[in-house]
Amino acid sequence: MAAPARPPRGRHRDQCIHKPGGDLRGRTPWQRLRDTSFGADTVHAGAVAQGTRSPGVAGLSEATSMAGHSSDHGVVMLVGDSGVGKTCLLVRFKDGAFLAGTFISTVGIDFRNKVLDVDGTKVKLQLWDTAGQERFRSVTHAYYRDAHALLLLYDVTSKASFDNIQAWLTEIRESAQPDVVLMLLGNKVDSAQEHAVRREDGEKLAKEYGLPFMETSAKTGLNVDLAFTAIAKELKQRSMKAPSEPHFRLHDYVEREGRGASCCRP
Repeated sequence: MAAPARPPRGRHRDQCIHKPGGDLRGRTPWQRLRDTSFGADTVHAGAVAQGTRSPGVAGLSEATSMAGHSSDHGVVMLVGDSGVGKTCLLVRFKDGAFLAGTFISTVGIDFRNKVLDVDGTKVKLQLWDTAGQERFRSVTHAYYRDAHALLLLYDVTSKASFDNIQAWLTEIRESAQPDVVLMLLGNKVDSAQEHAVRREDGEKLAKEYGLPFMETSAKTGLNVDLAFTAIAKELKQRSMKAPSEPHFRLHDYVEREGRGASCCRP
């Protein structure tokens, strides 16, 4: 069975330091974004020189045997402005560590793998860390269509990164699959700096676009595992042809579990 597409490995950089078609009426803005026409198939950046098309990724419905249980694959892509903490969030989830140091942006695309046990099923997440700078957008665009889920981040201490969320949603509309799982995260909630974006502002924007939302901290680990676990649960649910359990509701899960975690914020 074909494995998920493996993006060319970018130079990993430490990004962890905190620094100052149809009738669309009656639908949420995000539903309208999803229901408009999407662009043509893209090509992977690594394949452009050879003129070949992206090989794509194995579908979630294609399962393999792992330790006696089925194993689903999902590609989760982290996107957002440069400096919002995408790399830190990924490293916290994958390795349980916080990398502090000089802020240097991710170059191109980097990736890691992690297997989660979701209700007895092994779900392998391929985690793609993307560069947020404008000059790398043409590279990251090539990978949107292969993503099963997108974590869209902003920095709660940076109003500009929050204001750019709508531009990111437009890019997602143009390049990602129409049924991609999307979650909005307000990162660096632990920061001692004054928060430029209130939690209520993030909740309002998420509600406007019909997105699940939570605030996170790569430094303390707040809601990091919860965000990825919620994505894995949703992808597992979608991959099941004949679900034997009640339908998983991503919004309800995030709201319920996130409410419990918020009491422990620093």
